[in-house]
Amino acid sequence: MEILQIKNLSFSYPNKNSKAIDDISLSIDEGDFAVICGESGCGKSTLLRLIKREIAPFGELSGSIEYNGKKIEEIDKKTSAKDIGFVMQNPDTQIVTDRVWHELAFGLESLGYDTDTIKRKVAEMASYFGITDWYNKKTTQLSGGQKQLLNLASVMVMNPKLILLDEPTAQLDPIAASNFINNLQKVNKDLGITVLLVEHRLEEIFPIADKIILLNSGELIYCSKPQGIVDYLRQNPKEHIVKALPTATRIFEKLNGIGDAPLTVKDCKSYIISNYKNNIKKIQTPKYEHSSIEKVRLKNVYFRYEKELPDVLEDVSFTVYEGEHFCILGGNATGKSTTLNVIAGLLKAYRGKIYIDGKKITSLSQKDLYQNNIALLPQNPQALFVEDNVYDDLNEICKNRNFDKAKAKKRIEKICNDLSINHLLDMHPYDLSGGEIQKVALAKLLLLEPKILLLDEPTKGIDAYAKEELGEILDSLSKNGVTIITVTHDIEFAAQYASRCGLFFNGELMAVSTPYEFFSGNSFYTTSANKITRDYFDNAIMCDDVVKLCNSNKGATKNE
Repeated sequence: MEILQIKNLSFSYPNKNSKAIDDISLSIDEGDFAVICGESGCGKSTLLRLIKREIAPFGELSGSIEYNGKKIEEIDKKTSAKDIGFVMQNPDTQIVTDRVWHELAFGLESLGYDTDTIKRKVAEMASYFGITDWYNKKTTQLSGGQKQLLNLASVMVMNPKLILLDEPTAQLDPIAASNFINNLQKVNKDLGITVLLVEHRLEEIFPIADKIILLNSGELIYCSKPQGIVDYLRQNPKEHIVKALPTATRIFEKLNGIGDAPLTVKDCKSYIISNYKNNIKKIQTPKYEHSSIEKVRLKNVYFRYEKELPDVLEDVSFTVYEGEHFCILGGNATGKSTTLNVIAGLLKAYRGKIYIDGKKITSLSQKDLYQNNIALLPQNPQALFVEDNVYDDLNEICKNRNFDKAKAKKRIEKICNDLSINHLLDMHPYDLSGGEIQKVALAKLLLLEPKILLLDEPTKGIDAYAKEELGEILDSLSKNGVTIITVTHDIEFAAQYASRCGLFFNGELMAVSTPYEFFSGNSFYTTSANKITRDYFDNAIMCDDVVKLCNSNKGATKNE
């Protein structure tokens, strides 16, 4: 039975000639676990928000959306609020109360339930999601993973029939993201609730999805089972979409596998072992070399936000050299972003020393720190925007740097071309998708021509093709002597583009080494390619590593 039916849906934002959604028709059956995917800006979030009328964007709409056979706009407010839940990308955006228990009760209170019913429903949901241990905590004390789980539970307590989620794992570390997806699958399987999810991180989503909805420039190009997507893309080649597929599926596609594509680590491992020997087990890795110039050094650094609170940073020491891309990984709330803010001079350590270009940060003036030196991309890039359209926002940096009009135009054009954001110049920054916001914010920083670039989750909300573009831009900057320190949950990105990686845990940075050393030795903080080939190949950490080793062993395949 269909729970959601979309017929000939088109949508355009105000003052835009192109359509964000272009003549989409599809249906979702009751109990489906459906995933909407596609490159940044292709209309995924727009489509999702049009289904939830309370947060639907303003613009020109044609076609229809029906929920249980009734047009969305004709459903009464209570049914719409109760039956169709929505979980946003940023966990903090959705939380409205100060305590966990109150957040769980808030929706039921708004719907007018009596106190006894609220208590019973909240207790049941807290137990179901394992929230009882932090039931009385302040919401501000929760980790990112706990906040997002709370958002899901707060929606679930109203007993919805359909849950819409807009990149709910974008700000979570790999383990928290995996736990959240497991809970989402549990909701779908145990309770039969229909799930419609927008997501870029597809490694764990593809295997549990009933339906993949693939958008390209606002158009629906695929709507079927995940196993068939490789055959579709072979017949309709789209390189930027192939790059977004899970590692298991991409390996199969690159090796020209026949039949249904593997979706899981287990299935891909079985495919490789069945078809390829491992006489050659090891990939040749580049030797780690670095400049002799120290750009950033932390020595025995301690930091806490308040005297009464425990240390967030505890005896942190590391050095980053000129032209290096240093990636910091770790769980939510372990101190990664705090470290960036300490390096940027926005937070002051109470013990230890921070050196920038060999000088103590305490001896540097604001001008020394920020003029053509340090630039920080914050976790919330919207904080950087001050104008009503993207071009004016970029031009504001040029004015502050006293560029004449010709130089400003030339610099903006080059950076916009590099980041592929020319089509966004007349848009309001707050109308951009999550991935577009990241790219525009990075453009602002690059106009500052920094020597040290600090990036806090720069790949959040952007598609695989855009990540590759970003990685190549960062590689180019590194080769030109720019030092980059990136905080990220994106393991695949760090594996491909980092010079070195380190893991934050218990207030300190540990296990600093090259990506091949770092990811080959980890069980959870590692890539899908390494999970697939562990104990069969020695050190493959990327899709291309696996393909290369398989092809190197091709002369003696096990099917021959």
